[in-house]
Amino acid sequence: MDDVIKQAADTIKKSQNMIALTGAGISVESGIPDFRSAGGLWDKYDPAVYATIDSFRRNPEMVWQMLFDMADIIVNARPNDGHLALARMEELGYLKSIITQNIDNLHQLAGSKSVIEYHGNASRLECLSCGTIHDNIQSGSEVLEPPRCPTCRKILKPTVIFFGEMIPQDAMFRSSRLAEKADVVLVVGTSALVYPAAAIPIEAKQNNATVIEFNLEPTPLTGHVTDILVQGSSGVTLKQVVELLEKG
Repeated sequence: MDDVIKQAADTIKKSQNMIALTGAGISVESGIPDFRSAGGLWDKYDPAVYATIDSFRRNPEMVWQMLFDMADIIVNARPNDGHLALARMEELGYLKSIITQNIDNLHQLAGSKSVIEYHGNASRLECLSCGTIHDNIQSGSEVLEPPRCPTCRKILKPTVIFFGEMIPQDAMFRSSRLAEKADVVLVVGTSALVYPAAAIPIEAKQNNATVIEFNLEPTPLTGHVTDILVQGSSGVTLKQVVELLEKG
């Protein structure tokens, strides 16, 4: 493992345009389980019923039953060593941007400045009627009724991309441009199964980028797209890489 960590650090040191793609796995150590895993949110709430934009438009009160549970999971979570390591890589000048599939705001809380949110952010609310954006989401234990827009009184929706909604065009455009220019891509805590985000390391690889994967287990990228697999807890392995980067 020490050799693989050193190989990853040496590759990063030579990079000029490194980006990272992160998924649910990086936040597991912050106490946020993968919604798709056993015991995750989708075990309790059928996403076809509770997580589509059509369901929200028809019955936002019902969907907010799930959203309150989601808020309970996210609101008290704090960045772990994996988030902090990526923020430090940015501070050191190695990491140019993070493209995240996560909605938990933990990269920003860790100090990362350049974060592209592919699937939105649960800490911001939007009004589908008048288009206003509102910060802060309280947990279900603190709130009994779905939050309403102070302007038009319609029930607010988190700026999370529901099933049936399009990925924000700006996020897709910026991510694609970054993938075209990237010489190194860190793939952290994602199975790389959910498209179109999963195409980012593939697109970068086609442009001769080196792909470094930080995951507990091999993924469909491993041995096909990935050049270096750093297997283990991303909180541990990313921290070890940063320690080598800091030594110069």
